[in-house]
Amino acid sequence: MVVGLGNPGSKYERTPHNIGFMVVARLATLGSCDWHRSWRFPAHTAEWRREAISLLLVRPATYMNASGQAVAPMLRKRGWTAGQLIVVLDDADLPLGSLRIRPQGSAGGHRGLQSVIDQMGTEAIARVRIGVGRQAGTGLADHVLAPFGGAEWPDVQTAIGDAAAAVLLIAEEGVDRTMNRFNRTVKTKKNEGEMP
Repeated sequence: MVVGLGNPGSKYERTPHNIGFMVVARLATLGSCDWHRSWRFPAHTAEWRREAISLLLVRPATYMNASGQAVAPMLRKRGWTAGQLIVVLDDADLPLGSLRIRPQGSAGGHRGLQSVIDQMGTEAIARVRIGVGRQAGTGLADHVLAPFGGAEWPDVQTAIGDAAAAVLLIAEEGVDRTMNRFNRTVKTKKNEGEMP
């Protein structure tokens, strides 16, 4: 199960806090799969199948701080464990466009991830954090709930593509190999002559 964290509603669509939604939307497009509203759980889902990969893409229909109320019941209904869950989320402590992948750990102050951890009862949840940076002189809530600027959008699109690729690699080869490939900042990648 790949869960993109975000807030429902059109006014949040292009905001930093919704970059998790953007990643699962990209995956759905790559997999040519359609979204459906779950009638049993507060979420939208899409089924991805390609060769050896089978993923359930999830966008909670709750607000960010209650994400776990959608995720945990869906996972348990299918008989899956926390080890079969990947959470994709924003991280304001990382530079815009950077990725940080971890197999487990605390929520680091992210209330959406904290809700999932609380409802699952474990921190052993793989996560793909996407850097959205911070703006000087702007409060955190104002920053993550305001739309990305036009100048930021190319970096955002690149980060979404990188995060989608990371999710697929986790599904195919596991978290450790994915960490080795993607846990680099945008600056490091540019210095190595790679595409950001």
